[in-house]
Amino acid sequence: MCGNNMSVPLLADAVTVSGAERETAAVIFLHGLGDTGHSWADALSSIRLPYVKYICPHAPRIPVTLNMKMVMPSWFDLMGLTPDAPEDEAGIKKAAENIKAIIEHEVKNGIPPNRIILGGFSQGGALSLYTALTCQHQLAGIVALSCWLPLHKAFPQAANNGVNKDIAILQCHGEMDPMIPVRFGALTAEKLKSVVTPAKVQFKTYPGVMHSSCPQEMMAVKEFIEKLLPRI
Repeated sequence: MCGNNMSVPLLADAVTVSGAERETAAVIFLHGLGDTGHSWADALSSIRLPYVKYICPHAPRIPVTLNMKMVMPSWFDLMGLTPDAPEDEAGIKKAAENIKAIIEHEVKNGIPPNRIILGGFSQGGALSLYTALTCQHQLAGIVALSCWLPLHKAFPQAANNGVNKDIAILQCHGEMDPMIPVRFGALTAEKLKSVVTPAKVQFKTYPGVMHSSCPQEMMAVKEFIEKLLPRI
C-alpha cells in the first residue's frame, strides 16, 4: 500500500506541491464547482511552508442539476445554494469517503492525522467540513472558504463520536458573495459551534469580496496553517 497512489483514485492525478524538505505535515485542499486542483495548488504555493505537502485533487466530472445538468468538475450534485435546498446525500457521503481515502493514504505513509489539515473553497469547503467532522481520525484543522455545512440537519449527531470535537476551524467569507451569501456562512458558523468546541470556530468576513478569495484571506489561511502545523 505504501506509496501506491493507484488504489486511491483521486490521488492518481491530484496536483501535489511537495515540501522543500522532509514532509511532516499535509494540507489537502478541495477546489470549488467547475474548477480543478491547479488553481488552488498555485494559490497555496504562494503561502507554502517547506515541511508541508499540499495535495489538491480534481473533482470528477458529473452532470450538475443547478447548472442545467451540464457536465463539469463537481464533488457531488448541487440542486440549490440555500440552507433548505434539497441535497445529494448519497453523493456527499461517497465524495467524503473518497477524501477519507486520501487521508488514510497519508497516514499510512507516515503523516499523523493530527498533522493533516483539510480545507476547501465553496463546494470543496463544504465537502471538507463534512468529511473532517465525520472522519474517524483526529485531524489538525479545517479551512472552510466561502462555503456551508452539507447535510447540516444531520449534525451534531453525524459527527463521528465527537472524535473531532476540539478541531480548529477557520471559516472565511466575502461580504459581497452573490453565490453563497455571507448570511449562509454566518448560519454555518453558528451550526459548527454546536458540533465542535465553540471557541475553536473562527468566522472571518471580508468587505467588498465576492465569491472569491483575497490576499488578506490567504494570509489568515497561512497563519492558521502555521499555528496548527508548526515545524517539528
